[in-house]
Amino acid sequence: MTDLIWLSTRELAALIADGGVSATEAVTAHLARIEEVNPAINAVVTLQPERALAEARAQDERYVVARRSGDPLPRLHGVPMTHKDTHDTAGMRTTLGSPIFADRVPQRDDLVVARLRAAGVISTGKNNVPEFAAGAHTFNPVFGTTVNPYDTSRSVAGSSGGVGAAIAAGIQASGDGSDMGGSLRTPASFNNVVGMRPSNGRVPHTPPGNAWAWLAQKGFMGRTVGDVALLMSVGCGPDPDGPCSVQEPGSVFDLPELDPASQRETRLDRLRVGVAPTLGGLMEVEAEVVEAVLASAGVFAGLGADVDDVAPDLREADRVFDVQRAYDFVATWGDLVREETARPDGGRIKDAVVWNTRLGFDLTTEDLVAKDAARGRLWQATRDYFSTHDVLVTATAQALPFDAELEYPQSINGRPMENYLEWMRAVTLISATGCPAISVPGGFSRDGLPIGIQIVAAPGRDVDLLRVAHAFESATRYADRHPDL
Repeated sequence: MTDLIWLSTRELAALIADGGVSATEAVTAHLARIEEVNPAINAVVTLQPERALAEARAQDERYVVARRSGDPLPRLHGVPMTHKDTHDTAGMRTTLGSPIFADRVPQRDDLVVARLRAAGVISTGKNNVPEFAAGAHTFNPVFGTTVNPYDTSRSVAGSSGGVGAAIAAGIQASGDGSDMGGSLRTPASFNNVVGMRPSNGRVPHTPPGNAWAWLAQKGFMGRTVGDVALLMSVGCGPDPDGPCSVQEPGSVFDLPELDPASQRETRLDRLRVGVAPTLGGLMEVEAEVVEAVLASAGVFAGLGADVDDVAPDLREADRVFDVQRAYDFVATWGDLVREETARPDGGRIKDAVVWNTRLGFDLTTEDLVAKDAARGRLWQATRDYFSTHDVLVTATAQALPFDAELEYPQSINGRPMENYLEWMRAVTLISATGCPAISVPGGFSRDGLPIGIQIVAAPGRDVDLLRVAHAFESATRYADRHPDL
């Protein structure tokens, strides 16, 4: 069964659908891989093997009935998957990496989990996250630190760090995550996998959360771009409870040319690509990361694209991101932070969350009005850029995977990082624009650490973005390299 671990989700789903392997066999192999490698990386923090195997056996029975009747099977029938520990899973512990919620068991699935399960996914457990998903390094007081499969002394980033490590280690080929400040993209970069932040409304925001939210997005990670597209096809689409829903169905992400079996030639003729590793000097980026991003220019040119080094004007992005994030932290955690920090022991919430929430408490009406004005200017600057470019290529992470004992890199190129957000500006600046963005494997450092490149498209151009990312992936094959665990 170990040969199943490096199949793509598309390949595994097709194998199960064709009867080459049963759902029970797929789940058994998945659980065996967790037992084999998880003690070294700590990616999976909650596991329900009995529940998963019972569901697999039930799916195998449904398979027999469907084959007799000719009824179609769900697209991900029998595919095992662990979920991000901030996404509610009915009957399965969901802790958010917080001791406050260490024993919390939701009664319903989040929309993203519900849609995966409706497509046939068998839920086996939960992946580790930073506390409240705050920060791009996956550690918390409940489960400890998740470490990098390529070097277990290094970080997996975050906040979807557990799923990034699980994919890299062969536990599963794809999974769900979320991204406010790079939480799908940065772990993808650190783990040599793919992570995509979609346009707002692709995976709708629905109650009980803020249905009008726009900065944070739920989305998917995968070993291949094709697997991310597959999960988008079942996870996206409008919802009556989501007022910002994009009214296109998930089926727009049914892209057969992204299938591993496709023989279609991949070209990017006349595609207009801007390659800007530091976004025009807005951020510090380590030299080996800059080299990888610049090297991608040759790949795109070789695929027929027209490449230049023009960067968009993102000078307003910091204000937009910082104010909106602080506001969202108050909306989500404000009451809890007040309650916890009033305790005699100072509370059970990490300092970074308290700090970011207090920034929100301090916001004034003038701050919010100025942020909205800045967002309008940023929107126009983004539109101007994509009137002359189809995609922007930049760094995903400004630093290589760092020491897992640190909370975040203390400096880049000798410049001190003032807080836990500053080293993430390669992704937070893009989040503020509302653009869809994807990190794809872009090479390795001289010490063998993964480096991702970030490709960005205009808002709503998610399908085009996936096609471009697939072309780069097919030309480079960096994702074919796996860690030695």
